[in-house]
Amino acid sequence: MAAAATHRRTTTPEAAVTGTYHVLIVGAGFAGLYMLHKLRGLGFTARVYDAAGGVGGTWYWNRYPGARCDVRSVDYSFSFDRELQQEWQWEEKYATQPEILRYANHVADRFDLRRDIRLNARVESAHFDERLGRWIVQMSQGDVISAQHVVMAVGTLSAPKLPEIPGIETYRGETYQTQKWPHQPVDFSGKRVAVIGTGSSAIQSIPIIAEQAAHSTVFQRTPNYSMPAGNRPNDPAAVAALKANYPTYRQAARDSFFGVPIEGPIKMAVEVSEAERTAAYQAGWDAGDLVALVGAFGDVLFDKAANDTAAEFIRNKIRAIVTDPAIADALCPCDYPVGTKRPCLDTRYYETFNKPNVRLVDVRKTPIAAIAPAGIRIRQGDADEEIAVDAIVFATGFDAMTGSFTRMDIRGVGGVALNDEWAGGAQTYLGLAVAGFPNLFTVTGPQSPSVLSNMMVSIEQHVEWIADCVAYLRDHGYSTIEARREAQTAWVAHSNELGARTLYPLANSWYMGANVPGKPRVFLPYIGGVGPYRQKCDEVAAKGYEGFTLTRSSHPTDTPTREVSAHAT
Repeated sequence: MAAAATHRRTTTPEAAVTGTYHVLIVGAGFAGLYMLHKLRGLGFTARVYDAAGGVGGTWYWNRYPGARCDVRSVDYSFSFDRELQQEWQWEEKYATQPEILRYANHVADRFDLRRDIRLNARVESAHFDERLGRWIVQMSQGDVISAQHVVMAVGTLSAPKLPEIPGIETYRGETYQTQKWPHQPVDFSGKRVAVIGTGSSAIQSIPIIAEQAAHSTVFQRTPNYSMPAGNRPNDPAAVAALKANYPTYRQAARDSFFGVPIEGPIKMAVEVSEAERTAAYQAGWDAGDLVALVGAFGDVLFDKAANDTAAEFIRNKIRAIVTDPAIADALCPCDYPVGTKRPCLDTRYYETFNKPNVRLVDVRKTPIAAIAPAGIRIRQGDADEEIAVDAIVFATGFDAMTGSFTRMDIRGVGGVALNDEWAGGAQTYLGLAVAGFPNLFTVTGPQSPSVLSNMMVSIEQHVEWIADCVAYLRDHGYSTIEARREAQTAWVAHSNELGARTLYPLANSWYMGANVPGKPRVFLPYIGGVGPYRQKCDEVAAKGYEGFTLTRSSHPTDTPTREVSAHAT
């Protein structure tokens, strides 16, 4: 880890504080909503801040054409309230962004959460005041909040990035980012549209854009593994049967590896016949289920020979769908194992490249030289070709898992900046806390299952653990909790060791931070499984928060009150 900066800040005058709470929550997505509800029930004062204009987190921002979840809707939902999970009716197998956003708003209204949520309010800085033993948080609209605890519910994919291409600022046409899509409809009819990127958001949006546009050009750096979602309206009878068994099913999800139950015994791909392997992969393909295909066998993510069987199965599907052999070959991933970049679900993605008005540009062979005022210049040998376009869609991903934190000025004990602590790679204890940053909690942070799991299952586990921890501190007379550095070091080493046993390091993915120039190449999530991770967290709490230092107050603390800021809305 890089040497941490030791510069201090000037203590904020107490008179400048405009609001005081037990807990400040950053982010009004599903994690922030549940965190607020849970803390309220325990008698804490809490306030949520979010830069967005509404609740929903990533589902507020990601409104691009075709945006939908890749976890089944009946799984991608809260389980903490029996009436909520019984009354809400999901329309489709994989919920669309508008439906998920309606669900988030329903949760906010059902539990009367909006009165403690402040929108259009960005956190500029969060500094730990050692004299007060509290966090002083500066908001973009001028408010200064004092809180005993801060919960960073900022999301893992919420810091979008543009590609490192010269000339973006010179382009005179329309530009869009899938992660910051306009709230009003965008019509590409009759236009020449370029899409840069072939990750999840591109794979979902390209077929819809190509249906509208006069011509579409897709710029692909790395082909992706994708499979048809097979999306359809939910079968009411099947949903009713699942809901009748929800308690058992939900517990199975909590104990599972990915946060979604897998039926049947786990076999190894290298130990069964080719016919059995093919049948298993075909079943996952037909079901439109990523976990069913990638998780069909227990060794696919750990053994290259096993992974090759799944990868070749998908490549053969691509070759059978795409009619031009050269285009099919360009769309086939060959230089990284399946599952080690985020695999995708699609609706007629590969079929789109059979259309005469769709062009695929492989930027490994013909790189983008620059973006020009009227289009995109690609390099073909010694010459450049300029492709004229009326609109560019940047589907170029995120500074994943850490970017949401590092874009804020977060400083802990001694004024040490989180950016400096993480200069050599993110380090946390359990993905929940960071040494040197007392009373700061991270929901689904680095070194937790987060993006390798059903996020709703992981969010609920984290929120409940944090709420129990804060209540424990209050009930036992403690004012602060801080991860011990030796415990953090051991957890990071454990997480890295598990990651090294897998095939994930073989891919230049955002799981590894490889999509951001200069970002340390470290495996960011925890691959030990949702169930075992939950058990470890429970053991830590049962042992009096083993690996943490708990301290009693030696200084005066503020009495939590309601916010008095004139900026409150």
